[in-house]
Amino acid sequence: MEFSSLVLMEREKDTNFFVRELGSYQVDEGAEYITKLYFDGEMINLYFDTKEDVEEWQYTAIFDVFNEEAFTSKGYNIDTVDDEYNPTWLIKFNYSDEHSEVEDSLKELCNLIKEEMEAAFKNIEGKEEEYI
Repeated sequence: MEFSSLVLMEREKDTNFFVRELGSYQVDEGAEYITKLYFDGEMINLYFDTKEDVEEWQYTAIFDVFNEEAFTSKGYNIDTVDDEYNPTWLIKFNYSDEHSEVEDSLKELCNLIKEEMEAAFKNIEGKEEEYI
């Protein structure tokens, strides 16, 4: 599925209810990996996963090879999310009232996610025996 834009909602921390829409942002390829996007009053929270179900051995292998440094080197906070069916990460970054700043960050993240996810899948090709 191709995405042309992402909508950022503000979510109340105590209740997790969505309070209001903060903006709609044009994005590039890579947005299809994003599973959740919201602002918690302090930071933008962006969750992404593999976009497709993975086998049990792939779950561990992808976490082993995924390049989180590609994100941290650009100033993003990234953490793994262990309680999801597929390998999942959470990126947190600052919100700005400047629409173009948030949009630029989202575009950069979409491209990074796509590049690094494709690289991870390529890096685990033929390595099933190592993870069984």
